[in-house]
Amino acid sequence: MSSNRTVEDIFKDYSARRIGIVRALTYDVDQFYTQCDPEKDNLCLYGHPDETWEVALPAEEVPPELPEPALGINFARDGMNRKDWLSLVAVHSDSWLISVAFYLGAPFNGNDRKRLFSMINDLPTVYEVVTGKVALVKDKLSVDGGNKSRVGSKRSSDGQLKSNPKIATDAYGEEDDDDDEHSDTLCGSCGGIYNADEFWIMCDVCDRWYHGKQIVGFGFCL
Repeated sequence: MSSNRTVEDIFKDYSARRIGIVRALTYDVDQFYTQCDPEKDNLCLYGHPDETWEVALPAEEVPPELPEPALGINFARDGMNRKDWLSLVAVHSDSWLISVAFYLGAPFNGNDRKRLFSMINDLPTVYEVVTGKVALVKDKLSVDGGNKSRVGSKRSSDGQLKSNPKIATDAYGEEDDDDDEHSDTLCGSCGGIYNADEFWIMCDVCDRWYHGKQIVGFGFCL
């Protein structure tokens, strides 16, 4: 197992896999639902580091290269309420994402593991997004690139971020007016008032400002 990955590397991997799974269970949900045919063999939902998702058979390697997601998610599809089934898949997906992250972070010491978990914990879980406990902001994924699923394999960037208000105005030589211009800007997530001494990011998807920690790692605001 490689030990040269940083906490940031693994968090980026986690975030990308998470985005793929969220996409499968929200924007691409009809396609995902269709692919989970109960008549097929044991199927799994994979999120990949390139933000794609895939419904496929489990890895043939024993033991597998990475921890495997829940097996046979398709079997329960027709025996449950659709929303309940999607919520169940979301819960299992959250568990899988955590297991992959900490598998990759096995060489970390306690402080690094704690920092990785803290970064992960700042993001809404897949379950929270799918069940509506956290608002899902419409993005332009389907417009810019269509769905991002992988089809036909056995198992083997979206939303540009703009700099914070201070950096943006400095670039145009207007830094003296920065505080006045953005004094009424609120964080789209927590509602906090803009502070020029903090790092803020504008989401290109919804054109709202966020504290950096609210959106960094996503590529867009989920």
